Amino acid sequence: MKLFDLTGRTAVVTGAGRGLGQGLAVGLAEAGADVVLVTNGSSAEETKAQVEALGRRAHAIQADVSDESKLEEIVRGTLDRFGRIDILVNNAGIIRRTPAAEHSSKDWHDVLDVNLNSVYFLCQLAGREMIKQGSGKIINIASMLSFQGGINVPGYTASKHAVAGLTKALANEWAGKGVNVNAIAPGYMATDNTEALRNDPNRSQQILERIPAGRWGTIDDMKGPAVFLASEAGAYMNGHILCVDGGWMAR
Repeated sequence: MKLFDLTGRTAVVTGAGRGLGQGLAVGLAEAGADVVLVTNGSSAEETKAQVEALGRRAHAIQADVSDESKLEEIVRGTLDRFGRIDILVNNAGIIRRTPAAEHSSKDWHDVLDVNLNSVYFLCQLAGREMIKQGSGKIINIASMLSFQGGINVPGYTASKHAVAGLTKALANEWAGKGVNVNAIAPGYMATDNTEALRNDPNRSQQILERIPAGRWGTIDDMKGPAVFLASEAGAYMNGHILCVDGGWMAR
C-alpha cells in the first residue's frame, strides 16, 4: 500500500468547500496529504475540520478562480505555507443550462472562464513549480461531456472537451519532466450540479436505465481514483482521461 501513500505531500484542491471537491480533498488527506482548500464564496471550514480530524494540515484560501491574478495568489500562498506543491486537483466548475440558441454571451464566458481558463493558468503556474521540483501530479476534473455533446449545456460541453485536450497536451510536454497530468471524468454523480436532473423523475429514470451499475455515483466513488492518480501507483499514467461512471461510457 506504500504506492498509494501521500504522506508528506501537499495537495491543492479547487472548489473544495463542498461536493466532489470536498470529497477529493478529504480522500487525499485520508491517504496522508496536507491540503490547501480553495473556495469561492462558500466556506471551507467543514472540509478543513474533516482534514484536520485525520491529523493532516489544512489551509483555506478564498479566491475566484476566474480571476487570473487570484491564481497566482493560490500558488504563492501554498508555497508560503507548505514550501511546495505536489498535487493539483482542478475541480472548480460551473454549469449553465440553456438551449444553444438562447445561450447568452455572459453564460458562455462565465463557464469558459471557470471551467477552462482557470484550469490552464493554474496548471501553468503549479506546473512551473513541479518542473523545478522534478515531480508533481495534476488531476483535472473532466466529464462525460468531454466525450459527448449533452443537451442545453453548450458552454459546459465545450469547456469539458477542452479540458480533456489540454490534459493530453500538457502530458505530452511534462511527462518527461516528472509531472503526471491526467483527468478524471465523473459520470452522473449525486451533487449540486445534477440536482435538477435527479429531481426530474423522467430524466433521472432515463439516466439510471443506462448506467450498468444502476445508481448515481457518490462522492466516495471519486476518492480512490484520485489517490491512484496522485500517488506513485499512477506513475506511468500520462494524458489519460479516467472515466468513473458506473459503466456509462461502456453502454
